Amino acid sequence: MNHNDNAPLLLTPGPLTTAVTTREAMLRDWGSRDQVFLELNARVRQRVVEIAGGVGTHVCVPVQGSGTFAVEAAIGTLMPRRGKLLVLVNGAYGRRMAQICNVAGIDCVTHEWPELEPVDAATTAELLDADPRISHVAVVHCETTTGLLNPVEEVAAAVAQRGRGLLIDAMSAFGAIDLSARNVRYDALMASSNKCIEGTPGVGFAILRTKVLKQCEGNARSLSLDLYDQWRGFEKNNQWRFTPPTHVLAAFDRALADHAAEGGVAGRGARYRQNCKILVDGMRQMGFKTALPDELQAPIIVTFLLPRDKEFEFHRFYEQLARRGFLIYPGKLTKGDTFRIGCIGQVYPDDMRRALTAVRQALDELGVKDCAP
Repeated sequence: MNHNDNAPLLLTPGPLTTAVTTREAMLRDWGSRDQVFLELNARVRQRVVEIAGGVGTHVCVPVQGSGTFAVEAAIGTLMPRRGKLLVLVNGAYGRRMAQICNVAGIDCVTHEWPELEPVDAATTAELLDADPRISHVAVVHCETTTGLLNPVEEVAAAVAQRGRGLLIDAMSAFGAIDLSARNVRYDALMASSNKCIEGTPGVGFAILRTKVLKQCEGNARSLSLDLYDQWRGFEKNNQWRFTPPTHVLAAFDRALADHAAEGGVAGRGARYRQNCKILVDGMRQMGFKTALPDELQAPIIVTFLLPRDKEFEFHRFYEQLARRGFLIYPGKLTKGDTFRIGCIGQVYPDDMRRALTAVRQALDELGVKDCAP
């Protein structure tokens, strides 16, 4: 365990509780054109590609900002001016990709499933067969609205069979849930420094098929979010076009080293799965009900239905947990009252057990007797 016990644990989908060593990596200043920083930058990009299983076929192009910056950059760079994007939607982050297209003037169509159901590869195939103008498909791997894990491998196969491009928002899954580019064909996969890699917020990145990226000159709708131009700069001198978030990249570099030391995707994912099981089992023992069945639940964040007990008020429950050192998230479903508890970050099984104790104490303090929805 490597976090600061005096700070509250962030049981959220991000920002997350980080390791002390990760934060300590930000305690020095870096020259953005200094050779040591350039080597750090190259190392980060290479390690990300290795995690993705894309060595030899893909490149990592980071951008300043949150994960949404990387999603917007990838859509804006990869979508041809006459392209059309099909966005598969079953939550807020699918809808956000459609919103990005609308703002940028990119031709876009959506197909929506209920928020508690996974997207469907067969339906995707039918939509592609019915509209040959669709050039690309976008899908969310783990939809953080609910914590649902979409069948991205099946969707990718359907898209590849029809010769279309695939963009994957893997924000909440990359680094903990395997999605190797060796097995899943995609043109772009977008993620962030501060999710399952456990770095600090401030860098988003796209893992791009090099062959595809080479064809993207002139596509971008934004100067600062042009991944083609950013990539050409990295290839030329390993430098960022505009001021890089040096301290965040140093923390990212350290977090990537810790990720490898924990066993990479397999090791990180195993800890998160254990965290998730302890949380779900303990909450169910208290009478809480999860929004998702176990077979759809990713070990990232869990959505719980609000208890029907009239003494339960979320803001009071939140405050009770915060007083005990745990911060959680409100729900994000468009229908139904829920709240969410995360399983990721520098959080370990003993932390989850302590969180469950805090939940019991909070319920007692509030006088809640029935946690059934």
